[in-house]
Amino acid sequence: MPQVSNPVPTRDSYLVGLVGSGIGPSLSPALHEREADRQGLRYLYRLIDIDRVGVGPEAVGDLVRAARDLGFDGLNITHPCKQLVLGHLDALAPQAAALGAVNTVVFEDGRAVGHNTDVTGFAASFARGLPDVPLERVVQLGAGGAGAAVAHATLTLGAEHVTVVDAMPDRAAGLATSLERHFGAGRAASATPDALPALLDGADGVVHATPTGMAAHPGLPFAAELLHPGLWVAEVVYRPLETELLRTARALGCATLDGGGMAAFQAADAFRLFTGREADAPRMLADIAELAGAAGAAGAAR
Repeated sequence: MPQVSNPVPTRDSYLVGLVGSGIGPSLSPALHEREADRQGLRYLYRLIDIDRVGVGPEAVGDLVRAARDLGFDGLNITHPCKQLVLGHLDALAPQAAALGAVNTVVFEDGRAVGHNTDVTGFAASFARGLPDVPLERVVQLGAGGAGAAVAHATLTLGAEHVTVVDAMPDRAAGLATSLERHFGAGRAASATPDALPALLDGADGVVHATPTGMAAHPGLPFAAELLHPGLWVAEVVYRPLETELLRTARALGCATLDGGGMAAFQAADAFRLFTGREADAPRMLADIAELAGAAGAAGAAR
């Protein structure tokens, strides 16, 4: 696929959206629109929930084409479409091509161009929230689109070795192979969930990159007794900000990182790709904390 370039700001009105499953509780519309308001832009962010539309993830290509035809400027892509969308794009940014996953599509000059801001978003959040934790041996749960991004980010941040655990062995093995191809032999491996007791016992930290813990998928991704105080825990889920995994880990004294920082930083990067304007990431971090807190209070009231 051809190389891509970043847009330059030429307009003050934008239409963007989010494609995924179960995205009704997403804070992305408010997060993007708040930043746009501060910059004096007319910016509409729409949710395209495949469950409500009544189509499967494989229809993501049709949804991308429809959005382009309807005049959208771009789309965010989330679970379970980040990898399926690859075959329906005209070009990929280098990072998206290396990851094999896209979370941001920009429509420019009639083309659909794929980017990935998850990797930069997670890296920025981790460096900010867990700056001094050991990174010799990391276990990651999840080898999907978000998993590919955070594994790349974790190794880029200096992790010596990442073991990718997924219920789909071929997917975990494929990601591990891709990571070794990019970062070097011996930097990654794959495993199935039955290996978690031994893996977590000897790990410095665990990155959770599955939907478990989201509002639509409550619960723990593995047995609570596998956690121990010497383990740091980084979460990708941000709605709610305090998942059951984080709550359990904090109670044991683990250093933890919620998914809010990744959500804010990746959104800031996506905002720049859509508009050509720099977003204020610290303000968006404050927004995500406020929005998630308000959503949590509303949920408790119900």
